Amino acid sequence: MTNKATENNISPDHRVILDIVGPSSSVLDLGCGSGELLSLLVQEKNVKAQGIEIDDKAIFECVAKGLSVFHDDIDTGLPEYGDKSFDFVIMNQSLQQVKRIDDVLKEALRVGRRAIVGIPNFAFIKARFQIFFKGRVPVTPSLPYEWYNTPNLHFLSLCDFVGYCKKEKIVIEEAHFVGTKSRVRLLSNLFAQIGIFVISGHGE
Repeated sequence: MTNKATENNISPDHRVILDIVGPSSSVLDLGCGSGELLSLLVQEKNVKAQGIEIDDKAIFECVAKGLSVFHDDIDTGLPEYGDKSFDFVIMNQSLQQVKRIDDVLKEALRVGRRAIVGIPNFAFIKARFQIFFKGRVPVTPSLPYEWYNTPNLHFLSLCDFVGYCKKEKIVIEEAHFVGTKSRVRLLSNLFAQIGIFVISGHGE
């Protein structure tokens, strides 16, 4: 059970994902970083957790947390996992960093019954202001990198992702939008910093 102090330290996007994932689910976290989200899911939801990460330092931090994490590049696919091996495949803040989005999402939806995709919104209002008034690439809490050290390869808005899913006939089961401190209910493409989507199979 999350105590009040711990609850206050949970980032808004992690809190949303924590609410989505059911107790004792099997979870594969693609691009799990140093394991904060995966560790939280293990502690609070008793999930069966597996992570994939390419950064050696982050993997060491995951191991220190007692997490099972493999060193791999998710752009190369997930051939070691069978169809529907996990209840959830999570890609939180990692989709925009992969080279082949089509292939990675296809694999995520193959090995997971559902996928949870969290993306930063490059059309967030503060990002728009920085581009318009300063004429510079935006730096915000959800986009904390300078142009010369960003790991992001794709710069998309929430509307872009929704449009992509429609084009590829990917079903969006749930969509949650997070602002600076709380969830965003209206004009999400303008006021949300992060979008979190629960997606599944291909629709008709």
